[in-house]
This record gives sequence, structure tokens and C-alpha cells, in this order.
Amino acid sequence: MDSIPKTLFLLFCIFLSLAFPIESYETFLDCLLHQVPNSNLSQLVYTQNDPSFTTLLDTSIQNLRFISPNITKPVLILKPTNVREVQASVICCKNQSIPLRVRSGGHDYEGLSYRSISAMQFVMMDLASLRDIHIDSYQRIAWVQSGTTLGELYYAISQKSGMLAFPGGTCPTVCVGGLFSGGGIGIMTRKFGLSADNIIDAELVDANGRVLNRETMGEDLFWAIRGGGGGSFGIVISWKITLVQIPRIVSVFTLAKTLKEGAISLVDKWQRVAPNFSEDVLLKFAIEPDMNGGEPVAVFKAFYLGRCYGLLIYMQVHFPELGLEKDDCEEMSWIQSVVYFAGYGHAKPETVLLDRRSEPKEYNKGTSDFITDLIPYKIWEEIFDRFRYEGAGVIYFETKGGHMSTISESALPFPHRKGVLYSLQSLVFWPENAKVSEERYLGWLNEMRNFLTPYMSKNPRRAYVNFRDLDLGKNEEGSTNYENARDWGEKYFMGNFKRLALIKGKVDPENFFWHEQSIPPLFSIPVAES
Repeated sequence: MDSIPKTLFLLFCIFLSLAFPIESYETFLDCLLHQVPNSNLSQLVYTQNDPSFTTLLDTSIQNLRFISPNITKPVLILKPTNVREVQASVICCKNQSIPLRVRSGGHDYEGLSYRSISAMQFVMMDLASLRDIHIDSYQRIAWVQSGTTLGELYYAISQKSGMLAFPGGTCPTVCVGGLFSGGGIGIMTRKFGLSADNIIDAELVDANGRVLNRETMGEDLFWAIRGGGGGSFGIVISWKITLVQIPRIVSVFTLAKTLKEGAISLVDKWQRVAPNFSEDVLLKFAIEPDMNGGEPVAVFKAFYLGRCYGLLIYMQVHFPELGLEKDDCEEMSWIQSVVYFAGYGHAKPETVLLDRRSEPKEYNKGTSDFITDLIPYKIWEEIFDRFRYEGAGVIYFETKGGHMSTISESALPFPHRKGVLYSLQSLVFWPENAKVSEERYLGWLNEMRNFLTPYMSKNPRRAYVNFRDLDLGKNEEGSTNYENARDWGEKYFMGNFKRLALIKGKVDPENFFWHEQSIPPLFSIPVAES
């Protein structure tokens, strides 16, 4: 306690006690001071009474559904700036039996990194200050901290080389900590696999506050953190990734097709040919409603690792019905394509990718599926027809296959590989002053999901953990167990869920890292499964 005056320390304790229901406030703070005596607590600890608390909490909240007085928010936010402060936070929270949740970018679809479904009080750790990037372009490797956004990572790589990249998601404000923890799907997945497939080491703080790397954590835990979902096994501080080689010029196009232009026939053909395309080609599409009440449209987007003449020839041979013409195709650098697929067209990369601001602008809810069998033509007609309904959202269809089909479903926790034709993500959005009720939007989403049930993957119906959905099921506070969690866990991880639970039982047997869809600890294989 020598690092700060006694009077100031006591005043800070009183301030903290107004909002933080710990039996001994001084004990908690004294623990932090003991662990990190040179840290400035006023920059590490934020209570609900702190003027900066609400701003810090709301900065990374992406969904207006989770900004409400009725939402259970953290009683305290910890914002570490180094590994020692992360360790100290874990040790002191665990010593005081304080539940801890961890947020890197705040894009969790259900907001579980910064809110509780029940009235359970908890502390949130915000990793936004941990965003160092170290790139070795000669070795084609990089170390990146979990609070780094994808935009920051992609831009840093582009500044080192125009022929290096990393396969990840398309939203630039998503942080690597969340994306990597769930696998990481993106426009180059068919060529290079998931983000997690390209991780070769990590630095993690476990439930006991120890700093571990791949060698010291062991291969089981290293396997689990690369796709097993965030918030279950520890706090990953940084990741060592392999960069991939790409051509200096890539090609893209966007084509919107109406029903009169044969949209239904085109999407039916798409599902038959696109999963078998070359690994160098990604062709995906979305069905979008007409905001003016007209006909829905199918919007096709393509990415190609090469120049337009190669993509034009390929499409003319394999999908001539789409009608791609020379003027439809654009050539650009990989980093400009990142901006393009993020929805910012030809904006300057540094303007888009280095802007961490992500103000919540709308309410939303999403679901996900993986498709293993062709959807009948008549069902496509019905799908499009449902986009005329009030409250209609958007459905994104993204081709799988390619290199993903060559990787075992047990190689990492993410199992949706061989046999998967494409993934589906359904989303509804509505503004704060929407003329249509929230129930109508959610009703459209649920009705569409129910309608599609016979045509989705089965036993189980699969889902992607990075598109988290509490409608699949959740852990109950105080009664988390493996058997109950299988309802949702096997949808995300299939046969890998049991291995994840067994690893959880070894590395975090007290279930310190818990949330409504965290992996439950399992200490032995159930008799029925042995």
C-alpha cells in the first residue's frame, strides 16, 4: 500500500463500496495492490459510480437490445494494460469468489461478455488496451493481442507486404480475441481454412492466474481455445498466427438479381456448383427485402485470388447463367477488398480499418445453420416469398468446401467441414423508432427458422458458436452440467463437445470462467457414452 497514500486508498474503497458488493472492499483492492503494486488503480478499476463507467461499458456494445436499465450490467469494469494486471484481476476475483466475464470487441451476438441474463452480479474485464501487433514478414508470422480489431490487424499486415494476408472475418471492428476463440470464418476460408487453423501458439492466463503458452498449457488446452468459444478456458492475451501468401491483385464483383431476372433459378444453381468451385473462388449471396415493399433480391458477391480475366473465364465455364460481364468485375489489392467486403466500397483502408468506433445503431437478432443437402427449388420459392412479410430480415448464404473439406472435423473444436455445402446466417434489424414491433421482427426470424428446419443439417441441427444464439439453450446459474448443456453444445461442436467439457474439467474444475453458454466441466465420461 506504499505506492498510494493511505487516505486516498480508503477513499477509493468507500467509492468502490457504493457499487461493488464485495464483503471486504479493502481486501479486494489490497489484493490488486499486492499483485500489481506499481499499477494505477484509477486506470484499472471502474465502478458504476465512476463518470467513465457507462461510456466504457457502452463503447463496444453492438446491439441496442443490450443497452437497457433492465439489463444486468457489471458492477465493476477492469481494464488491464498488461499481462500482470490480467493475472492480478483473475487472482483477486477468484480469491473473492467474484464472477468474471471477458470482453475483447463486444460483438457477441447475445452480449454475454458484458451482460448477465439473470440478476447475477459480475465483473467485466475489457481487453481493449491489449492491442499490440508484431509482424515478421520474412517468417510470415505475427503475434497479435486479443484487443486488436481485425481492421487493425489487416492494415498492419498490408503495411508490411502487399502479398501477405490473414484469413478472418469481414467486420473490421470485431476483435481477434472473440473471432479466434470461435474459429473465424471469412472470405478466404475456402482457400486457407479458419482463422483458428492458422494459429500456432498463444499466451493465456488460466483460472489460477498463471501465464501459459502452447508448450506449458499442453495440446489439449491449445486445441480447445482455437474454436471452443470464448469465456470458458481462460483469458488469451495474444495469439501467434501464420500469415498466408496471396497475389498482389485480387478480383471482386457484386451482382443483384431480381425475381424477374431469375433470382430463384440462380440460387438453385449456385447451391449445386459453388461448393465445388476452385479454392481460389468464393461466391456467396444474400437474400434481401426491398425496403419499399417491392420484390426481394438476391445479391451475389465474389472474391477471387487473381485477376478479372481469370474470374470471368471461370464463371463463364462454371456458372454462365449468372451473366457476369467484364464491367462487373473489379481488381484491387487484398487490403482494399477487405474494405469492399466490409461494406465501405472504395474508401481508404486507413479511414475504415483503424477506426475502432462502433456506435450501436440498431437492434438485431440472428441465428445460424449449416446445410449439407440441396434445398428443393419449390422451397427457394417459398423462402423468397417470405421476404415480402412485415419485419423481414436478411439471410446470408456462404459457400464452404474447398480446403475446409480436407480438414478433419476433430482437428479443432469447429466441426463443420467435410460434407457442408454452405452456411446460413439469418438476421433481423430494427431501429429504435421502428414502425414495426420488435415482436414482429423476432417472429419473422423464428418463423423462417422453423420453416427451414426440414432442410437444414440434422442430428444435431448445427450452428456456429460465433453467431451465438441463446434460443438453442443455456446454462442455468448454479446448476450448470454437461448433460443439460449438450442440447446447445453439440449443435455448435458436435462430437467435439465432450472433449471440450473434459478439458474444462481439467483446467477449470471450479468453473470460474462461466457464462450462459460457457463449456461445463466434465470429470469423467458418462457411463452411457463409455
